[in-house]
Amino acid sequence: EQGVLLLNAVLTVEAGNAASHEGKGWERFTDAVVAKVNAHKEHVVFLLWGGYAQRKGSIIDSQRHLVLKAPHPSPLSASRGFFGCGHFSKTNKYLQDTGQQPIDWVLPASVQG
Repeated sequence: EQGVLLLNAVLTVEAGNAASHEGKGWERFTDAVVAKVNAHKEHVVFLLWGGYAQRKGSIIDSQRHLVLKAPHPSPLSASRGFFGCGHFSKTNKYLQDTGQQPIDWVLPASVQG
């Protein structure tokens, strides 16, 4: 509804085994998605959270888009720089500065509980 796409670098995983499906082809697919958005849209904000996501930065034109990087927001790493990174407010400022609508980042009540 607001133009937000949440995309992991690898789209499946074995339960309880992080990165278990790395190298199984998802990277090619998600690279293609990022490359397509990069090439065909203007003034997109790419929030690259964690090492896997940050590797996608090499296929993004940072002259045409805003690229923000932070540690992954998982409980294991969020306190190492994700909390307080200000990505949501920076995103909205960039969107407004480029004539776009800001994102309402508040989750609907149906998702919160």
